[in-house]
Amino acid sequence: MIKGYNIHKSYGSLEVLRGIDLEIKAGSIVSIVGASGAGKTTLLHIIGSIENADKGEVLINNINISKLSDAKKASFRCQHIGFIFQFHHLLPEFTALENVFLPALIAGKKKSEAEARAKEILEYLQLSSRMEHKPSQLSGGEQQRVAVARSLINKPDVILADEPSGNLDSNNAKELHNLFFNLRKEFGQTFVIVTHNEELAEMSDTKIKMKDGLLI
Repeated sequence: MIKGYNIHKSYGSLEVLRGIDLEIKAGSIVSIVGASGAGKTTLLHIIGSIENADKGEVLINNINISKLSDAKKASFRCQHIGFIFQFHHLLPEFTALENVFLPALIAGKKKSEAEARAKEILEYLQLSSRMEHKPSQLSGGEQQRVAVARSLINKPDVILADEPSGNLDSNNAKELHNLFFNLRKEFGQTFVIVTHNEELAEMSDTKIKMKDGLLI
């Protein structure tokens, strides 16, 4: 599903990734753990083609995304990768429903089709009564579930999550963690999750530890 070969990344003189090799199987839930500054988020961004590696390659479904043009990378991300971030990154002027279906419009879907799909996901995530609310009217847990719904809208093969429960209280964090496993069962996605949450890391199928830009 996801293969990385000899991935290096530096920012100026700071070497953040120092030769990462990894393989992630389709349908698995993988957590990446390690101290701050270990390179976890940088690795996630390179897997998701948000950033380019200085050296090395990343393949998703046997497509070498490292060799794609910027335009083709953007298209690939839109179709095959969903992102969940710690601080939601919901657009404040739009409703929950609109935040969820916007990526589908960007992918070229008809509005009626995108809206129907968004409603279906929001109902699955028990947010049917909150669809017309803007982010400021939602709790932290609700905002994160809207972000999860947004990540699912284009039926991606893989979900990349960066500290998805880092901004939630313990109860909402536990609900979110259980949700990932339910979604995997329901939709079959692969999840790669950067986390400091040990409970989530231990629940995962595989836990990858990073230190000083290397897997240990």
